[in-house]
Amino acid sequence: MNTTGLTAENGASWRSFYNIVGQSNTLIKNIEQFAGENVPANIKQYAIAEARFMRGLAYSYLVQNWGPVPVIEDNSTLLQDTSIARNTIPSVWEFIMRDLRFAVQHMPETAPQEGRLTKWAAEGMLAKMFLARSGVGQSGSRNQADLDSAAWYAKHVIDNSGASLLPEYRDLFLMENNNNPESLFALQWVYNGGWGTNNSVQAYLAYGSEITGFGDGWGGDIGASLYILEKYEEADKRRKATFMLPASHYSYITQVPSGGEPQELRVPVNSTDEESRRYNSRVWVKKYVVGRPEDNDGKVQQQRTEINTYMLRLADVYLIYAEAVLGNNASTSDGEALQYYNAVRTRAGLDPKTSVTWEDIFNERLLEFAMEGQAWYEFTRLHYYDPQKAYTILSGQDRGFFRIYPDQIPDPNSWEIEIDEGSAQPRTYVVNAGNFYLPLPATELSRAPNLRKPPVPYDFGE
Repeated sequence: MNTTGLTAENGASWRSFYNIVGQSNTLIKNIEQFAGENVPANIKQYAIAEARFMRGLAYSYLVQNWGPVPVIEDNSTLLQDTSIARNTIPSVWEFIMRDLRFAVQHMPETAPQEGRLTKWAAEGMLAKMFLARSGVGQSGSRNQADLDSAAWYAKHVIDNSGASLLPEYRDLFLMENNNNPESLFALQWVYNGGWGTNNSVQAYLAYGSEITGFGDGWGGDIGASLYILEKYEEADKRRKATFMLPASHYSYITQVPSGGEPQELRVPVNSTDEESRRYNSRVWVKKYVVGRPEDNDGKVQQQRTEINTYMLRLADVYLIYAEAVLGNNASTSDGEALQYYNAVRTRAGLDPKTSVTWEDIFNERLLEFAMEGQAWYEFTRLHYYDPQKAYTILSGQDRGFFRIYPDQIPDPNSWEIEIDEGSAQPRTYVVNAGNFYLPLPATELSRAPNLRKPPVPYDFGE
């Protein structure tokens, strides 16, 4: 993407994260100043902890996408200060850790309301942040103390949260399973509230209106890259639950062709030529595509569903633990690391492994969380301590055109990819240090020229 400081989406993304920061700061200040003595102290602290959790999480996205960014802890300072500067990456990460540690200390173990944050969400996210920070300022290896902390917090969640993996991977993405035992933190939506309270992602990912029931379903040109498809093993159940392969069946999604009768979804095969079998040039997205109102107790409208958006689930914590235990070693056969790594694999229908490498865990994460907004952050973590490896992997990803043919055997799980030399159009993009981070939005630079200056450490005071 040719993103510049003038790109509208770049500025909108920056503002969205700082909106979270600003709202969190306002909430914290209001509670501290205006919550009376009749409000129990633990309730005040829980509300502040929720705000600090969200603020810390927002900063984790900011620092991983833009690098050094300004830390704003008090919105009122912006009213008088036009010389705001960026803060160094290590100090932004220290701010993140302090916010999440506070959340760990002040959140309850049991959610007071379905979908609200708990101590286990905070500990799991803190483990993830320790894993990311372990590479900051390092070269070729990661900080062992941060790796140890990531493993400790992940294990504490695994042993004490009561969370468990859902037996079937596909069930994670059925709307009826919102806030299931695997979900530690998920964005909560409603289909029939004001705009912005709804999950609209199905409208942009579904390949057609015949499976949404409305005039949306604009995802016909969106699909899996050959890079990710080639990582799946043949028996991997996650493939069908994540991407729609031509001729696959989905018994829990209804299709109503124009002028036709309702029927079980069988993914269409759209193209033909005189010398070959029928094929598709896209492997459409399934994950977060939930179907029509009749598939979801009526809880679907145009651009509106209420399926949760996962931000952290137990499978993530399992793989965080495995990667933290692996640490700087070439491989590990640690019993507990393998236990949790293999729990993710065996649920996917794959054979367990007797030892794992960084590449094993990296690939497992790409497949387990495909289309969940996590892949880029696998690379930002790697980039901290081995930037050239991150550039090499990204530069080698084939994102070009390919044809996919459904297997002739009448088996909805059978498929194959055939690439004709005459029709294939491999496409890769060179990635290097000059285009790894997003540029600061031009509007921000005009309002605060000091953002152009070298970053400085954040002043934490005493």
